[in-house]
Amino acid sequence: MTRLLLRAGRVLAPHRPDATAVGVVDGVVAFVGDEAEADAWADPGVTVWRLEGRLVTPAFVDSHVHLAQTGLADVSADLAAPTLVAALDALAAHARTDTHAVVLGHGWDESLWPEQRPFTREEVDRATGGRPAYLARVDAHSAVVSSAYLDLAGDLTGRPGYAASGWLRQDAHDTARRRLFEVLPGSMRADALLAALRAAAAQGIAQVHEMGAPHLSPLDDFVRLDALDVAHGGALPEVVRYWGAHGPDALAEARAHRCAGLAGDLCADGALGSRTSALREPYADAETTGALYLSSDEVRDHVVACTRAGVQAGFHMIGDRAADTVLEGFAAAVEILGVPAVRAAGHRLEHVEMIDPVWAPRLAEWGVAASMQPVFDALWGGESSLYAQRVGIERAATMNAIGTLVRAGVTVAFGSDAPVTDLGPWAAVRAAVHHHTPEQRIAAAAAFTAHTAAGWRAAGRQGGRLVPGEPGSLAVWDVTALPDLEWGSPLPACLLTLVHGRIAHEHPGALR
Repeated sequence: MTRLLLRAGRVLAPHRPDATAVGVVDGVVAFVGDEAEADAWADPGVTVWRLEGRLVTPAFVDSHVHLAQTGLADVSADLAAPTLVAALDALAAHARTDTHAVVLGHGWDESLWPEQRPFTREEVDRATGGRPAYLARVDAHSAVVSSAYLDLAGDLTGRPGYAASGWLRQDAHDTARRRLFEVLPGSMRADALLAALRAAAAQGIAQVHEMGAPHLSPLDDFVRLDALDVAHGGALPEVVRYWGAHGPDALAEARAHRCAGLAGDLCADGALGSRTSALREPYADAETTGALYLSSDEVRDHVVACTRAGVQAGFHMIGDRAADTVLEGFAAAVEILGVPAVRAAGHRLEHVEMIDPVWAPRLAEWGVAASMQPVFDALWGGESSLYAQRVGIERAATMNAIGTLVRAGVTVAFGSDAPVTDLGPWAAVRAAVHHHTPEQRIAAAAAFTAHTAAGWRAAGRQGGRLVPGEPGSLAVWDVTALPDLEWGSPLPACLLTLVHGRIAHEHPGALR
């Protein structure tokens, strides 16, 4: 039996506002109370941390991550530069010392550049000395590749989304990205998975929802995650697995790899930055309405199949046309199955950036969770940023309707979509509190719940509160009170993360 006691702190436990101590036995919260109660609970076999007033909270849940891509960012060129020329310089500097089979880069965003365009493959060829190179846009739904990488990827001419300039979107991009799975060694992906999990733990995150999909990651990544869990004795953030595919074969794959559902990045459309989100009306800055990858009938059939199989269904949906398609499919599934069956299945939606508010009460009725990323609004909301460029100020003001969904009673769970945005849950809480659209702001307590207990609910599990009987996944922070969430104020640093009572992160010398 493992018994841990954290005491002399400030414990965020709403049922015990006076709590200064929390005890964990065999990975489960067993005690929450004050110092006198801690004296009575402790015995010589208890491991004790004295916190000197520091804040203890439930550990965070990141409800949407891509672990391998997040870890691979550490060995990629950071292309989040102020200009196209600066990004090419950063790429060239990285390529001079990089020894991998493919030069990787990530994070470029041409909407922020004075040039207002992505690189060309000829520019990438010069910067990399003609080597194979794959450079993901910040939204990870398109990439610019070099000529040598096009040779590796095979003939993409004629595939949807192919451009001779090297900027690949839609099917051409998915095909090119899948080639990375074959070119990069499996050990490199395993190292990336471990790096991402350690980075999450250092942010006070004890559970992540991994959004695997055939166009994003090989099924072997789930095998690698199993090996990492064994090698580290469970002392890494818990990984809830999703596989973004549909059909009988996908269901067998999900069961074989213990996935919670055929959900996550099962894409109904793409991303606004890459102009592949499916819109009702054309983009404000291009003559296109984006790309729709699923029909409402396919959505209906998937929801019905998953509900009957006892697994979660879910979809990536960003544009309003994609949202209409997905939600019409859900409505048709409800007609077939009935509300109680659909509600019991606990399905989910990812991103939900352009939902019509009339759907909010229906999502609440159907028990469908919304996995959202508040930092998207912080980065791209407002009257002059990416959203306004892509869809115009009027449509942009309605996006990421967190407040509307929360008020309707929808379970809203927060995540980062790392590596699209950084692992950083306090930043997401702050972004939700200060949403660009005032009516979409929510209170700090509601935002914190969205990044903790709601994440557990979105995965069909119980947790995220410091209550006896719930999982002993918690975090200790370098502050003695809840943080000031005003823009510019420093956010807490994590000193300790426990995952089911196991130490996943400990700042050296901070607590003992």
